[in-house]
Amino acid sequence: MVENMSFDQDPINNSNQGTNKAQQHQQSGQQEMGRSFTWIAWILGFGVIAFAFQGLLENQWNPNQAPDSSYTSTGKANVVLKQNRQGHYITSGLINGEPVVFLLDTGATQVSIPSHIAQNLDLTTFGQYPVQTANGKVTVYRTQLDSLSVGNIQLRDVPAHINPGMKSNEILLGMSALKRVEFRQTGNQLILEQR
Repeated sequence: MVENMSFDQDPINNSNQGTNKAQQHQQSGQQEMGRSFTWIAWILGFGVIAFAFQGLLENQWNPNQAPDSSYTSTGKANVVLKQNRQGHYITSGLINGEPVVFLLDTGATQVSIPSHIAQNLDLTTFGQYPVQTANGKVTVYRTQLDSLSVGNIQLRDVPAHINPGMKSNEILLGMSALKRVEFRQTGNQLILEQR
């Protein structure tokens, strides 16, 4: 008796089909991994670009993160500030040794500190009084700054007030500090010189 052998059950062909399926599965896995790495590379690339762009925007908003400081021939501290793209003078500085950002405002009578920044600086208050601001009337709280620095200019015992109506992250550097320095504008630069 002769057995009929079907070609569909050829063990050689079946093993080749199994090998082909395994290779296809492996290639599919490699392609999927390749796509994943491509996405990761794109995400990392965008992250690096965003980080670099953020630094560029930060420099345009505050071009005085490390203001140019020097001393005059008579030994007076001198700081040169650059205007930002909006025409304002914004600079990094210190209050009581803590880093802050100032917006120079010759129209402000006092150094004016938003309350959320005053809390971070642990400033104490003594008394309150109403003031008229560009945003209307508000009650502010007196405080005294032990030290205020911009570049190498250092001021002591500067009167200031805490303004709960201010929501910005900049401190207005008003005339209670600016009257202690000489300042002059040349082009898009402001030169501060300690008196």
